[in-house]
Parts: sequence; C-alpha cells; structure tokens
Amino acid sequence: MRPLPNEVAEALLTDASAHEFARGETIFLQDEKATVVHVVLEGWVKLYRIAPNGNETVVNVFTRGHSFGEAVAFRMKPYPVSAEAVTDCTLLQISARRFIAMLQREPEVAIAVVASTFQHLHELVVQVEQIKSQTGAQRVANFLIRLCICKSGSCVVTLPYDKLLIAGWLGMKPESLSRAFSKLKPVGVRISRHHATIDDIKMLQAYAEQDPADAWSKAL
Repeated sequence: MRPLPNEVAEALLTDASAHEFARGETIFLQDEKATVVHVVLEGWVKLYRIAPNGNETVVNVFTRGHSFGEAVAFRMKPYPVSAEAVTDCTLLQISARRFIAMLQREPEVAIAVVASTFQHLHELVVQVEQIKSQTGAQRVANFLIRLCICKSGSCVVTLPYDKLLIAGWLGMKPESLSRAFSKLKPVGVRISRHHATIDDIKMLQAYAEQDPADAWSKAL
C-alpha cells in the first residue's frame, strides 16, 4: 500500500478493521476459507503447516509492515497454512472483496499487489538459497543482521520470539541453533536470554557473506 495515492489507500481501508491477538493465539487454520488480507501493525506472526506425522514446519514469519494472505484471499480459496501470533500482535484485516473491486478499478492497486507478491517470492528464494548454501551459523548471522537497527558498529538486538521458532524458521534443529550461537562467539556475538550483543556488525556481515566452502571447512 505504500506506493498508492492517499485517496486510493483510504478507499481500500474503508471497511478494514484492526484485531488484537495474544501470544499463542490462532489467527486462522489451514483449510479455512480466506476472506481477508492481513497486515501486521505490531508484533510477530508465523505461518506454519503440520505434517501427517505431527511435525510443524515454519513456512514464514512476518512483523510490522508485512502483509500476507493476498493471493489466496483474492481467489477466495482455503488457506494452505495456519497462522499464529508468536507475540502479542495487532493485525489490520482488509476485505478481499473490496480489494478485488479496487483491483478492477484502480491500476495502481494491481501494480502494488504484483510488487508485494514479488517481494514475498524474493524473500522465499533468499531463504532457500541460504538453507542450501550456508552453514547454520551463517544463517543465524544473517537473521541477527536483519534485526539490527544500525548499519555499523556495535548493537544489541532483542530476539523477537523463542529459540525453538527461530530454529524452525532457519531450517535448523534447536540443538543446531545452540551450536550456531556458540560458533558466532569468535566474531563478536554473545547471547543472553532474549538479547544478542553484536560487537561489530560489519564483521558479522563479512562472516555471513564469506565463501560457503570456506565457512564449511571452518565448521568442521
């Protein structure tokens, strides 16, 4: 919605409503019919699937300013995933029917939707690339860098949700996440409960971007 003219955005939000969800509360379940587009105003939300054997797979995690559920809502199809609040959060829910009507009248909305869909795809491609080409420690390093509010120097970041979810989002086992945190100590990262202290963001970034073959050799 960021690139939309004010009058178009206001019309789109005419019957939108904000809803608060407590940590651990279900937002929607897999196979429920999608009727709204969700925008995160505050907090964190996870999308996940439960396999037949009961294992949970974290598909994506969203925070303030992110939207989700657009494609399935526009087709009025069942959700392919479930959504849960991983912290207390506030979501803006926009009627899919109004969104579709605006798409038919306002080309700017269609362009914004395409841009949003491309962003989701780009993030998914990056995630798959990191899982396939980076060590666990490098993936954790990238995760911490994304949480930093500054570009250089030292920084203390708050881990936004529990370590079990972080491990699932990064495609790791919880015990692998603990080992990855330990491997980041030599590059100036210290974990204390729900906070990570980073001595030098540039050093951590260089570690995350180094040649994967070199990183693997050091991890052995």
